[in-house]
Amino acid sequence: VQLQASGGGLVQAGGSLRLSCAASGRALSSYHTGWFRQAPGKEREFVGVVTRSGGSTYYADSVKGRFTISRDNTKNTVYLQMNSLKPEDTAVYYCAVRASGSYYVADGYRFWGQGTLVTVSS
Repeated sequence: VQLQASGGGLVQAGGSLRLSCAASGRALSSYHTGWFRQAPGKEREFVGVVTRSGGSTYYADSVKGRFTISRDNTKNTVYLQMNSLKPEDTAVYYCAVRASGSYYVADGYRFWGQGTLVTVSS
């Protein structure tokens, strides 16, 4: 499966963006799909994950209550709605599918997309 994240851009603090993770090559509904982010000089960190059916989502404490992950399996796409953005949310955002292990650890994910840059100005 190939993943492509899109929807990033420049936004002021307090604003919103919606990122998309579009899949090709295989049905994304076969996978739990996660979002991670990596800020300059920092390690990649877990943002959130949605289960195959979309019935459950899990988030990092830093984004809980502000970010929402959803999926539309008919469009083979997973979304990350980001509200109340903060400058510390600035990062390249990636989507990937979980292959094994914990939801929260990047090592267990595969088929990383190229990422999309989100910049939040203060």
